[in-house]
Amino acid sequence: MRRVLLVTGTLAAPYLEALLPRFGDVEAVPAVLPISVAALMTADWAGRHLPDARGCDEILLPGLARGELEPLERRLGVPVRRGPKDLKDLPRYFGGEGEPVVYEGYRLRIVAEIVDAWRLPPAECLAAARAFTDDGADIVDLGGPPGGPFPEVGETVRLLKAEGLQVSVDSLDRTTLQEASRAGADLLLSVSGETLDLLGDFVSPAVVIPDGGGGLESLFRNLDRALEAGFPVVADPLLSPLLFGFAEAVAGYVEVRRRYPGVPMLMGAGNVTELVEADSVGINALLAGIAEELAIDYLLTTEVVSWASGSVRELDRARRMMHWAGRRRTLPKHLRGDLVVAKALPFEGYSEGELRDLASRVKDRNFRIFVAQGRIHVFNSRLFVVGDDPAEIFSRLGDVESSHAFYLGRELERADTARKLGKKYVQEEPLRFGYRGERP
Repeated sequence: MRRVLLVTGTLAAPYLEALLPRFGDVEAVPAVLPISVAALMTADWAGRHLPDARGCDEILLPGLARGELEPLERRLGVPVRRGPKDLKDLPRYFGGEGEPVVYEGYRLRIVAEIVDAWRLPPAECLAAARAFTDDGADIVDLGGPPGGPFPEVGETVRLLKAEGLQVSVDSLDRTTLQEASRAGADLLLSVSGETLDLLGDFVSPAVVIPDGGGGLESLFRNLDRALEAGFPVVADPLLSPLLFGFAEAVAGYVEVRRRYPGVPMLMGAGNVTELVEADSVGINALLAGIAEELAIDYLLTTEVVSWASGSVRELDRARRMMHWAGRRRTLPKHLRGDLVVAKALPFEGYSEGELRDLASRVKDRNFRIFVAQGRIHVFNSRLFVVGDDPAEIFSRLGDVESSHAFYLGRELERADTARKLGKKYVQEEPLRFGYRGERP
């Protein structure tokens, strides 16, 4: 059994003792050093109070402890690590991480549409295309007008291709599709029974859709004609918005995959994310999971409405997550948390009783801030204030030095945000917002 020396301070010691039975196959040996707040210690200071490793295989310092660990490792002869930043996370920390989650590879290709590309100068289309590819798009789709030709479509396609980008064109106009094909477009969206004759002119695959009002049977007829002629095609049964046939449309994708197991498929995610007033991140994860199950090859997305912004980045993470979990036949959870944005990964919080007990042993006037049971708790050796309004809490803290007021105001607002969203709050630590919190 692995023996781990857990370094802590006097305030946290009783809580650490209470957690010891929950560490599974780890024998934890507490080392209570003469400091009240463990987070304030440095590695160098801890080393001066640890003459040896006390027979342990490794040493775990508090997650917020500062300083270089290597000198301490060399002197004591065992690995020295930082643990989690919150004591409550130690049981999960020792629960075992299992297989490392490394999102290598995916099968689903993201097609990101510049919706009004036909209105934009080619240079602006190129800038938008670069932004989408930087976010993870494989193909940039140039959106044409609802009816009629796409001016200068060939010039725009050639400009993007010269930059090494893969390009598709979204139009039902015959002339536009022909010109895009001649310019080297990689994918053409879309042809129906009325324009199926164009397939003989195309070098690149074309997306085949149902005829207007014809339903799945018309898609089957169109696909059969194209496949019999030997044309490269991609099937799109068309995904309907929620409450306007979404469930039936998904059933259509299932049926197409059953009938045409080897034919590539495309699904239009934007038909859902853009048309429901809800954050896109969870919807994109769901659609990526459906796409992984059905071996769908292309997912077309847009970022027009505000709640769908970031969809390309979301789908890039979702496809990797679903691919990783799908290959291992495991649920897509307890992975990396990239797509947990507005809410929080599981964590164990404090009760007010635990915080009052902790406050009873505080001897200094430094404020500690916690979020517990849906309320903000602030305490030091003199005060214990509970509330859910940062301004009201601040008014009850008494005289605060101006240099400290800004700090408290910032932390109280951060705690209030965590309280409202159900996120984990750790004083002086940024809140976690999944991929949205990543630095560019």
